[in-house]
Amino acid sequence: MNIPRSEHPFPQFERANWLNLNGIWQFEIDRGESGLDRELFKADGLAQEILVPFCPESELSGIGDKDFMKCVWYRKVFTVPENFKGKRTLLHIGACDFFTTVWVNGKEAGTHRGGYVSFSFDITELLVDGENVITVRAFDDTRSQDQPAGKQCWHYYSRGCHYTRTTGIWQTVWLEAVPEAYIVSAKYYTNINGTVRISAATKNAFGKTLSVKAFYKGKIAAEGTEKVTSGTTEIVLNICDPKLWFPGEPELYDLELSLGDDKVKSYFGIREVASNDHRFYINGRSVFGRFILDQGFYPDGIYTAPSDEALRKDIELSMACGYNGARLHQKIFEPRFLYHADRLGYMVWGEHANWGLDVARIGAFKNFSEEWLEAVERDFDHPSIIGWCPFNETQPNQDPELLRYIYKLTKAVDPTRLVIDTSGWVHVGGHCDMVDCHDYEQDPAVFKARYDKLMTGEPIEGQTPELCFVSEFGGTWWSPGVQGGWGYGASPTDLEDFLKRYEGLVSALLANDRLCAFCYTQLTDVEQEQNGLYTYDRRAKFPVERIRAATSAKAAAED
Repeated sequence: MNIPRSEHPFPQFERANWLNLNGIWQFEIDRGESGLDRELFKADGLAQEILVPFCPESELSGIGDKDFMKCVWYRKVFTVPENFKGKRTLLHIGACDFFTTVWVNGKEAGTHRGGYVSFSFDITELLVDGENVITVRAFDDTRSQDQPAGKQCWHYYSRGCHYTRTTGIWQTVWLEAVPEAYIVSAKYYTNINGTVRISAATKNAFGKTLSVKAFYKGKIAAEGTEKVTSGTTEIVLNICDPKLWFPGEPELYDLELSLGDDKVKSYFGIREVASNDHRFYINGRSVFGRFILDQGFYPDGIYTAPSDEALRKDIELSMACGYNGARLHQKIFEPRFLYHADRLGYMVWGEHANWGLDVARIGAFKNFSEEWLEAVERDFDHPSIIGWCPFNETQPNQDPELLRYIYKLTKAVDPTRLVIDTSGWVHVGGHCDMVDCHDYEQDPAVFKARYDKLMTGEPIEGQTPELCFVSEFGGTWWSPGVQGGWGYGASPTDLEDFLKRYEGLVSALLANDRLCAFCYTQLTDVEQEQNGLYTYDRRAKFPVERIRAATSAKAAAED
């Protein structure tokens, strides 16, 4: 049987011994939340079947149920491969929305709270010879205001900029075999002089030797070893004549980590990110950030791309229009997307799905902050991520202390990247590495006059002089022949009218030497929001070469 999304889900931390569990699982919607009382974790079967990793709301799942479902169950029978014998077995779930409980052979393996990041359990002691059963329960109350939900709609029908929900498993489920002593994770700190500090967390490894080897185009570039004396071991590599990762020039190094019998394949890119005096720098070179808003929705898979190729294609579609990066908007994207961004030299901003969340509530704040830190830790090694933005469009009455706290927490965990406290609307003074704003003005002349004030020192209403990033603009409504839908402003009269509006808005920002980045809304239409450069099914709506020429024109604020 063909396994959907059969590629390794975590290419920056890959072992040879792994088993993809995607495919047909048994499935049941538990609308009455009675499954625990009925002990479905011990059941011999469930009511339906589903194609994992696609959520039950999606057509690809085989279910296509768009109604609210606060609780769903999954069941999978599997046999441990022969090459797993004598090793520990880890069960990984790429993402499951929202509160997940896992049983193996009727015994609880663990729980995880959060709908967007990966988690795993050591299930070795729960396994038996022959057939084994994994049961998963996912509780997901999108309307609770206690969990990050992003653009998932609170209403039965999608409306405005809220779309079809995702419940339960929506990323790959897999097994992995590790020896008794193994590498848990690794973080790579790089600088452009060629120093690479590797900080590896290990388990059951006291007294063993950790080894690392870095390769450039198949030839060894540096290597090192260190004896393990604590839970975290550091090795510093010094690479001569370092090749630097840069947008459009994605130099990468392959990496091998070894701890006894444990072998992990990985990679890293060497680059530094900074901003200063209305300029944005990669490796000391000023770069204009031509970002596009990417919401990561798919018509047949909702949150889940139908294939690995589809993930890569979204980046290629953006780059074809002259963009060198994206805001990954109101969703924590899967590692495979970041892998392709790394390989293609495509910059991204990481963001959490804070919409639908009342962070004034203790439970909501806990759910948000814990998962946000998990995301920052998981994706730390991707050179394509040049900044973090935990919140989007927080309200004027939002507690500023909360924004300060999350900003400081993010910088403490990752001092190597830029951090925006909250994109658009309200910023906390002194706690934003790049000050941004959102502006959907559709008249290019009015738009240009507003931001030209930055160059003359005149105040812009509602903005600080430190403003350097228009992180949402455009969003022009264009969907001829499509009934319903919406976009920003009045729809252009014809295609030429749209193109002139686009060119006017983009050129107004590129010509401004006090702006170093913009983000156009958006890459594709999403359901009823009809303002993408491509349709929801990824067909070009406009002459790509003309869009590219406008987007990639020389900017005043770049070398």
